[in-house]
Amino acid sequence: MARPKQERAIRTKELILQAAAEVFDQYGYAGTSISRILERSGSTQGAMYFHFKAKEDLARAVIVNQAQGLKLPAEPAGLQQLIDVTLLLAFELQSNVLLRAGVRLAVEQEESGLNEYSVYEWWIEQFHRELEAARAHGELLPEVDEAEFARILVASFTGTQVMSQIATRRVDLPDRIAALWRYLLPGLAPAEIREQLLVDIERGRTPA
Repeated sequence: MARPKQERAIRTKELILQAAAEVFDQYGYAGTSISRILERSGSTQGAMYFHFKAKEDLARAVIVNQAQGLKLPAEPAGLQQLIDVTLLLAFELQSNVLLRAGVRLAVEQEESGLNEYSVYEWWIEQFHRELEAARAHGELLPEVDEAEFARILVASFTGTQVMSQIATRRVDLPDRIAALWRYLLPGLAPAEIREQLLVDIERGRTPA
């Protein structure tokens, strides 16, 4: 009997998390209330407080779990895969509510006082692994510091998506990320490597 109860609890938690993401995405942290989340999820107050003790816990869970469900590559493969992943994220931000809400809450943390940096560290590590693979494949210029560039890329992507959200509701985000790469690549890879790389937004829409 324990397993069906456990499975129901997991489903309930996921429903609440998804509902919270939808509400945070629509209203932001300040405009979100527990009652709105409960109404959206169809859950009881008791069920919600069993999993999440406060609005801050829900917001933190949305931030930390923002990549849940993303079809990211299992293993690092180098620069082309790194470019493709960022383009994939650009399209996901247009339609993936959990990712979008998690990114919004991570960016707007002064409003909530959460001080949750771990998600940035997680993305930095994902990009760092791709850059280490690129180094192993001879794709990087000698002077490039993989860890430093991973931090720069996360910061650049974050700022670019904020500007795109304000300007076009992220409609132009894939084009902006492609443009970002066209400027970053000359400082990252030798000319002969750059000639082999595809900065094509369609690779983000339908990953290779």
